[in-house]
Amino acid sequence: MNPVWLVVIFVVSAVLGYIIIRNVPALLHTPLMSGMNALSGITVLGAIIAAFTANGTLALVLALVAAVIAMINVAGGFALTHKMLSSFVKKGAKKEDA
Repeated sequence: MNPVWLVVIFVVSAVLGYIIIRNVPALLHTPLMSGMNALSGITVLGAIIAAFTANGTLALVLALVAAVIAMINVAGGFALTHKMLSSFVKKGAKKEDA
Protein backbone atom coordinates (compact mmCIF):
# COMPACT_ATOMS: atom_id res chain seq x y z
CA MET A 1 0.00 0.00 0.00
CA ASN A 2 1.20 3.50 -0.79
CA PRO A 3 2.70 5.19 2.35
CA VAL A 4 0.82 8.40 1.56
CA TRP A 5 -2.49 6.55 1.91
CA LEU A 6 -1.35 5.13 5.25
CA VAL A 7 -0.62 8.64 6.52
CA VAL A 8 -3.98 9.89 5.21
CA ILE A 9 -5.80 7.02 6.94
CA PHE A 10 -3.92 7.75 10.18
CA VAL A 11 -4.72 11.48 10.11
CA VAL A 12 -8.40 10.94 9.26
CA SER A 13 -8.81 8.32 12.00
CA ALA A 14 -7.05 10.55 14.56
CA VAL A 15 -9.30 13.53 13.75
CA LEU A 16 -12.42 11.34 13.74
CA GLY A 17 -11.45 9.76 17.07
CA TYR A 18 -10.90 13.18 18.62
CA ILE A 19 -14.28 14.44 17.42
CA ILE A 20 -16.09 11.33 18.66
CA ILE A 21 -14.43 11.33 22.11
CA ARG A 22 -14.98 15.08 22.53
CA ASN A 23 -18.72 14.63 22.06
CA VAL A 24 -19.11 11.85 24.65
CA PRO A 25 -21.15 12.97 27.69
CA ALA A 26 -19.32 13.03 31.03
CA LEU A 27 -21.61 10.28 32.35
CA LEU A 28 -20.21 7.80 29.83
CA HIS A 29 -16.50 8.46 30.35
CA THR A 30 -15.91 5.63 32.85
CA PRO A 31 -17.53 2.88 30.72
CA LEU A 32 -15.80 4.29 27.65
CA MET A 33 -12.46 4.20 29.45
CA SER A 34 -12.99 0.56 30.38
CA GLY A 35 -13.68 -0.26 26.75
CA MET A 36 -10.57 1.62 25.67
CA ASN A 37 -8.53 -0.41 28.17
CA ALA A 38 -9.68 -3.54 26.37
CA LEU A 39 -8.65 -2.04 23.03
CA SER A 40 -5.28 -1.06 24.47
CA GLY A 41 -4.86 -4.68 25.55
CA ILE A 42 -5.33 -5.70 21.94
CA THR A 43 -2.71 -3.11 20.98
CA VAL A 44 -0.28 -4.66 23.47
CA LEU A 45 -0.90 -8.07 21.96
CA GLY A 46 -0.35 -6.72 18.44
CA ALA A 47 2.89 -5.00 19.49
CA ILE A 48 4.18 -8.20 21.06
CA ILE A 49 3.34 -10.16 17.90
CA ALA A 50 5.06 -7.46 15.84
CA ALA A 51 8.14 -7.75 18.07
CA PHE A 52 8.30 -11.52 17.54
CA THR A 53 7.94 -11.19 13.78
CA ALA A 54 10.27 -8.18 13.37
CA ASN A 55 12.88 -8.60 10.64
CA GLY A 56 15.23 -5.79 11.66
CA THR A 57 16.58 -4.11 14.74
CA LEU A 58 14.61 -0.91 14.14
CA ALA A 59 11.35 -2.83 13.73
CA LEU A 60 12.06 -4.77 16.94
CA VAL A 61 12.83 -1.61 18.91
CA LEU A 62 9.71 0.16 17.61
CA ALA A 63 7.52 -2.85 18.42
CA LEU A 64 8.91 -3.07 21.96
CA VAL A 65 8.43 0.68 22.50
CA ALA A 66 4.84 0.34 21.26
CA ALA A 67 4.25 -2.54 23.69
CA VAL A 68 5.64 -0.54 26.63
CA ILE A 69 3.61 2.58 25.79
CA ALA A 70 0.43 0.52 25.36
CA MET A 71 1.01 -1.21 28.72
CA ILE A 72 1.46 2.18 30.41
CA ASN A 73 -1.86 3.20 28.85
CA VAL A 74 -3.58 0.04 30.12
CA ALA A 75 -2.20 0.37 33.66
CA GLY A 76 -3.03 4.07 33.87
CA GLY A 77 -6.51 3.49 32.49
CA PHE A 78 -7.28 0.79 35.05
CA ALA A 79 -5.88 2.91 37.90
CA LEU A 80 -7.96 5.90 36.84
CA THR A 81 -11.10 3.78 36.38
CA HIS A 82 -10.61 2.29 39.87
CA LYS A 83 -10.20 5.77 41.35
CA MET A 84 -13.32 7.06 39.59
CA LEU A 85 -15.41 4.07 40.67
CA SER A 86 -14.22 4.37 44.28
CA SER A 87 -15.75 7.84 44.40
CA PHE A 88 -19.19 6.21 44.23
CA VAL A 89 -18.74 4.34 47.54
CA LYS A 90 -20.98 5.64 50.31
CA LYS A 91 -19.12 7.47 53.07
CA GLY A 92 -20.21 5.13 55.89
CA ALA A 93 -19.65 1.94 53.86
CA LYS A 94 -16.65 -0.28 54.36
CA LYS A 95 -14.14 -0.02 51.49
CA GLU A 96 -12.70 -3.18 49.98
CA ASP A 97 -9.28 -2.77 48.38
CA ALA A 98 -8.62 -5.52 45.88
